Amino acid sequence: MNHTFTLNNAVPMPKIGLGVLFAKNDNEVETAVISALQAGYRKIDTASAYQNEEGVGSGIAKSSVSRSEVFLTTKVWNTEQGYDKTLIAFEQSLAKLQTDYIDLYLIHWPVKSKYKETYKAMESIYKSGRAKAIGVCNFDISQLEDLMEHSDIVPAMNQVEMHPHLSQNELINFSKKYDIQLEAWRPIMMGEVLQIPELTQIGTQHNKSAVQIALRWLVQRGIAVIPKSVTPKRIQENFDILDFELSKKEMKIIEGLNKNRRLGEDLSHVI
Repeated sequence: MNHTFTLNNAVPMPKIGLGVLFAKNDNEVETAVISALQAGYRKIDTASAYQNEEGVGSGIAKSSVSRSEVFLTTKVWNTEQGYDKTLIAFEQSLAKLQTDYIDLYLIHWPVKSKYKETYKAMESIYKSGRAKAIGVCNFDISQLEDLMEHSDIVPAMNQVEMHPHLSQNELINFSKKYDIQLEAWRPIMMGEVLQIPELTQIGTQHNKSAVQIALRWLVQRGIAVIPKSVTPKRIQENFDILDFELSKKEMKIIEGLNKNRRLGEDLSHVI
């Protein structure tokens, strides 16, 4: 199976990445990044707000994988938004990550009074070639429409909460219309998927865990995933989801689990 999705600017992006939210900015995140790259991952997702960009940069530098082979995502935080502040924040992220470009630069949350000018700054970064793609996180349909009305570049990505209890079908349909790639954060519900019997039962049929079934379901829907782990065994397990396929019936069973239930809180107003 193809391991990449193609973004709307023709940039290929791995379907599976390592998320590093809450990973400590020391040997923990560094070791997790190295383990992931050894396991075959080629995408790492961090953010200014995670306060571990230095460790991520060190992990990439110390790995046997060259920077050019790694698809690296980071995000501008709420307090860094605004045109000039975003340009400064981007430079700070580059320095911490020990790199001269970012593969994907995202607005972390839609701060209402700032996101349009923040995105204008990101468009200038993109045009300079120092970000290979730009996009957003946690935008709903109305916010995406507002942003696109006032910008030149359609976001390549919208990273949102998505998992078996939050299927986001309306957003998926909208995103397909504008060729905006969706990526799921909290895709395994912080481990809660292990408590969903339907996922366990389907996993038994494929000799896979409930976690792998949840991740496979998302990827098969065309959604990129960034499960977080710092444990080498789990990092490997999360990656091993491209060697099997869920049937239409199994996909439908999982889609039936939707409860429109969010696990993460809205941080768009946290300044």
